[in-house]
Amino acid sequence: MKMNALPHQYPFLLVDRVVENEPGKSAQGYKLISENDWFITETQKDMPFSLIIEALAQIAAFTAMGDRTELGFLSSVKKAESSGQALPGDKLDLYFEVTRYKRGFLFGKGQASVNGRKIAEAELGIFIESGK
Repeated sequence: MKMNALPHQYPFLLVDRVVENEPGKSAQGYKLISENDWFITETQKDMPFSLIIEALAQIAAFTAMGDRTELGFLSSVKKAESSGQALPGDKLDLYFEVTRYKRGFLFGKGQASVNGRKIAEAELGIFIESGK
């Protein structure tokens, strides 16, 4: 799926590719972590947890896009937990599944994993804005 569907640009586009998307249901994608990423430094050896949550929110936004005029914005983060790291050379797999939709808000669970091992999860709320 084309990444220009999101309004984000480098350096804050934190998803390299969306591999599956069912609007209103789920989305799956990934980010390849590189030592050249702006957030990897001498003192920061892994992708910060806050940016992993942002990457999950960007994947979640795809589930909110029923048509090309809608945008999804992160509105809430609950039960965010970190249980691992994403290091340079890792493929960060991102998955979001919708649990409910209510009055312009989409809610669901996001999970990030590396090599099949969960490293982060959170319940996210996405506000859907129509760009008409």
